[in-house]
Amino acid sequence: MKQRFEIFGKPVGAGAPCFLIAEAGSNHNGSLEMANALIDAAAEAGACAVKFQTFSAKKLYPRSAGTSDYLGDKRSIYDIIASLETPSEWWPGLSARAHALGLAFLSSPFHEEAVALLEPYVDAFKIASYEMTHVPLLRAVARTGKPVIMSTGASTLAEVERAVAAVREAGCESLVVLQCTASYPSPLSSINVRALVTIRERLGVPTGLSDHSKEPAIAPMAAAALGASVIEKHYTLSRRLPGPDHAFAIEPAGLAELVAGVRAIEAALGTGEKIVQPVEEELRQFARRALFTTRPVQKGELLTRENVDVLRRGKRGDGLPPELLDSVLGKPAARDLEAEALLALTDVEGLA
Repeated sequence: MKQRFEIFGKPVGAGAPCFLIAEAGSNHNGSLEMANALIDAAAEAGACAVKFQTFSAKKLYPRSAGTSDYLGDKRSIYDIIASLETPSEWWPGLSARAHALGLAFLSSPFHEEAVALLEPYVDAFKIASYEMTHVPLLRAVARTGKPVIMSTGASTLAEVERAVAAVREAGCESLVVLQCTASYPSPLSSINVRALVTIRERLGVPTGLSDHSKEPAIAPMAAAALGASVIEKHYTLSRRLPGPDHAFAIEPAGLAELVAGVRAIEAALGTGEKIVQPVEEELRQFARRALFTTRPVQKGELLTRENVDVLRRGKRGDGLPPELLDSVLGKPAARDLEAEALLALTDVEGLA
């Protein structure tokens, strides 16, 4: 598996900035105008990619599947899903709009037929958590040769290993695995951001976070601090809109807060190399200490703690560093020195 690759010309993986996915999902509510507005909002917030979902009710649930308790909707899950389907004729235009705005275009296929439908338009495929065990789908996605981002909600590490093995065996070389908690919304205490480190170390692949908490930036910033390669977050134009995914999604201002927070964390993390930063140079010169006389000293007079001290240099320039204090003490001055003279090697006999 590659540790670094590109999606729509954007680097993803080891050493790259975090790839931030704005998950529009089905929050377009069946309106192409709203779908376009979601793309515009993702671009304005500074996301790297926008992602939608591609599903068909008849490929997800039998009609007899019943109702979903957590949604609080009396309609059957089949009817809810049917109402959220994205028309296939939208994909060319949505992809073109995203690309024109500099966004990578992604979608989650929920059945094998959707893979072929999406392939001409997406820059990478996303595997939703509940599809992680759908091995025929995993193989279909992997065989496209496009990058794959896989969520792992409601699964064990052993199940994640099996899913990763399936896409590897089918030819996938560019994979990111996301820690995810499949609860909508997810309490912060359930996010378990550190699991992305466990998965990365265990499987040797870039990892990240798919966050379903209501808070815009807390979990994403924690993920960035732990080296996440990809972060995904659901967003909406308004939490007040009807539909199952709006209430836990963040609004455009929250998406912008997420992007800014992650980029700030990345800036603060730096390279890890211990160096003098350019912004430190002035005070490094001004506040570092050197050896000074504290009163006038005549040539030949011994230098002692009565006439020498270790002081900050200010704008006086370079002088003998503090570690030479013991070497200076007890030696005679090589010339007359005024008070507050910044000592140099030539000022001390027997030191050079």
